[in-house]
Amino acid sequence: MNRVIETVVNSLHDLLGEIIKHFPSLLSAVIILFLTKYAVQITEKIVAETTKRVVKSTSLQVLLTKAAKVGVWTLGILVSCVLAFPSFELRDIVATLGVGSVAVGFAFQDIFKNFLAGIILLIEEPFLIGDEVIIDGYQGIIKHISIRTTQIYTYNGEKVLLPNSTVFTNAVKVFTAYSFRRTDLGVGVDYDTSLPEATKILTATIQNLDGVLKEPFPEIDLANFGDSSIDFVVRYWTSSQEKQVRYVQTQAIIAIKKALDAANINIPYPIRTLYHHNLEQ
Repeated sequence: MNRVIETVVNSLHDLLGEIIKHFPSLLSAVIILFLTKYAVQITEKIVAETTKRVVKSTSLQVLLTKAAKVGVWTLGILVSCVLAFPSFELRDIVATLGVGSVAVGFAFQDIFKNFLAGIILLIEEPFLIGDEVIIDGYQGIIKHISIRTTQIYTYNGEKVLLPNSTVFTNAVKVFTAYSFRRTDLGVGVDYDTSLPEATKILTATIQNLDGVLKEPFPEIDLANFGDSSIDFVVRYWTSSQEKQVRYVQTQAIIAIKKALDAANINIPYPIRTLYHHNLEQ
């Protein structure tokens, strides 16, 4: 029993001796960690204020601030490890991180792919928060761009999260990239209609419609001879928001129908003529 107690006491003495021996290094490591905490706060503040003046994208501002925070913490922890364990040199840590990064890269290649695509999207800004787009068949409003996903709020009230790699490699149609947008509205009149008169009515109707821009000027084109009508295409411009485009289109249909009815111009139904032959003759 005495031998066991003696062994325990000797072990405690040896442990205490090692702690005293390495106490300055451990204390230095703890001090470095505390200093790193304050350095992170100062760095975040400086980077945030700088990016607000230089970078327009809010998402990119957040990304750069987080990257600076992670970088300072990483540097502080590495220095603390070197001080706390003098036998473990900085080059050993770097070598370990290098080998580990290869293994992690293979395991999380999709995550890294989305991460890199997100950084490129945030830097290049092919679209902005609030833009109305179609990406990979999904149509709606861009709500958020993170380093992993792009969030779309669809017109049906659904939230869609698209991987940034999908956004980066697919065609993106941005409806609100410009301040105005054209709508082509088809109108058919019967074959007895005076085409100059119909053109004049359509032109006057669409020009006087609220929401239709004066510039670019609306156009009335004859498209083709249909099966039961001569077809016009009314081309006009509105602001680029989808809600406004749909509203003006509805008002245009109502106004055109009313104007053609007032002029006794018919919008014909599809007509098909059938011929019956007497096979006995």
